[in-house]
Amino acid sequence: MLGDVTEAQDYAAWIGRSETRDDLLTQSIVDRFNATLDRDDPAAALGDAAPPLIHWLLFLPHERQSGLGPDGHAARGGFLPPVHHLPRRMWAGGRFRFAAPIRVGMALRRTSTIADVKARTGATGELVFVTVRHDLTEADGAPLLTEEHDIVYRSAATVAVKPPSEFPPQGVWHRSLVPDATLLFRYSALTFNGHRIHYDRSYVTREEGYPGLIVHGPLVATLLLDLVRRNRSEATLRSFAFRALSPMFDGSLLNLNGMPPDAEGRIALWATNAEGGLTMRAEAVVA
Repeated sequence: MLGDVTEAQDYAAWIGRSETRDDLLTQSIVDRFNATLDRDDPAAALGDAAPPLIHWLLFLPHERQSGLGPDGHAARGGFLPPVHHLPRRMWAGGRFRFAAPIRVGMALRRTSTIADVKARTGATGELVFVTVRHDLTEADGAPLLTEEHDIVYRSAATVAVKPPSEFPPQGVWHRSLVPDATLLFRYSALTFNGHRIHYDRSYVTREEGYPGLIVHGPLVATLLLDLVRRNRSEATLRSFAFRALSPMFDGSLLNLNGMPPDAEGRIALWATNAEGGLTMRAEAVVA
């Protein structure tokens, strides 16, 4: 364990490291995003306010094919710390503050900074959590949103399938769907995500020990915010936070739930599996 602790301490050298990327939000990106969410919105027009979390389809990775690891992710090192002794990497959660709408046609800039690295021991063994802060602005510097992105690294020796321990009732707002392999493939394509757990059934079951393709945590979070769009389309989003609690798998019922905003504009959101077990908890705040 001493070696692991020393390695974790070495990761602190990555705190403060940053990178900047530029991108352009086009009409076709928004149209493909809405189509993947099974919406019937009219075609996007220049100047339209874009749907929330559309920025996850921008600033995409561009590693060469030869630079990918066996799991389809970029090989360790570079911007993120090289957590070599914990090969499994997943999205754990995130927090957002929205300053102004992202609009179709905007030239955008994202500055990403390693905000924190922490080593912990959980029910599935050693874990390393990396928090990345993303500041999204217009090209001229006008602020649009700030995101804190939590990444968790774990050992290959254990499978992080934590059975849900909470079984909340259905929300006032409710939508159910079955994420299939096609939906997962399309979302991976939208985000240029090569992680094989989302589309390679042989890999995810034989190499990582899961029972099926894993539904992207960001996709579930996006679907929860889409539930807000479907019920309060006129609301102005101020903040959003989500935490992934247990993985969802393709071919299984996903239940999206929410409550109307309270007096402070807080909207409780949660996702459950086919048995009603809690898999993601979230909160949006609207004006």
